[in-house]
Amino acid sequence: MSQGSDIAPSGHEALGVLRSRACDAYARQGREAQEEQWILQNIPLVRHIVNKVAAHVSDKLDKEELISSGTLGLVKAAKDYDSSRDVEFRTYAYIRIKGAILDDLRGRSLAPPARVTQIKKVKRAYDRYYAENGVPPEDEELAELCEMPLEDLRETLCDGRRQHFLSIHGLSEDEPVLNFCLPKDSAPGPHEQAEKSEMAERLAQAITELPQRDRTVLLLYYERDLTMKEAASVLGITESRVSQLHAAALFKLSAKLRSTE
Repeated sequence: MSQGSDIAPSGHEALGVLRSRACDAYARQGREAQEEQWILQNIPLVRHIVNKVAAHVSDKLDKEELISSGTLGLVKAAKDYDSSRDVEFRTYAYIRIKGAILDDLRGRSLAPPARVTQIKKVKRAYDRYYAENGVPPEDEELAELCEMPLEDLRETLCDGRRQHFLSIHGLSEDEPVLNFCLPKDSAPGPHEQAEKSEMAERLAQAITELPQRDRTVLLLYYERDLTMKEAASVLGITESRVSQLHAAALFKLSAKLRSTE
């Protein structure tokens, strides 16, 4: 007669095993259905994030490739999401989708060295004018100071915004051109909290001192969370012009913050 592990399970034991396996299978099916629902509900979020990122980086990027990467990030988010944690799936997915898109961008060279030099030239001219006059230069004045056509200046400002975006996300080794990010700390101490609060106040004050047009562009893009295309529709101008205005507004905001340090 068999002993130990060779003893056949009783009828009750076998039924218990079957029930356990059935429950596991049912739970897996339920989880898979939930994951599919999360994915389907948040596919529009992928395109939204791609449009936001592409607006910072380049209008020449293949958005479909970024959408594929973002969708993969969404699928992984659905697989890894722990509903017992105190965070909504959409919030968790947003982080994973954006991370996947940024990973896709990692290693791409989006601004040639000559353009980086030109960005620094504009930055120096802008700072010099602001220090001497106490007000930011108009685009035409800045273009004249830099001895470049107005359209070249606007393209340079867009590239400056792009380089800053890549730098703050660790995708570029270049120094951030528009250096005005609030300090990030998952568990800030009293000193860090005070520093962040002070920076937030300076940022708010600097925004109020921008021209109305620039404030409107920043409001639509950051507070209303519109894409460049959506903001263009609201303002009744082209998407490329909104991109130029957005870049110029960030440049002015950066200069204003540097002047108060």
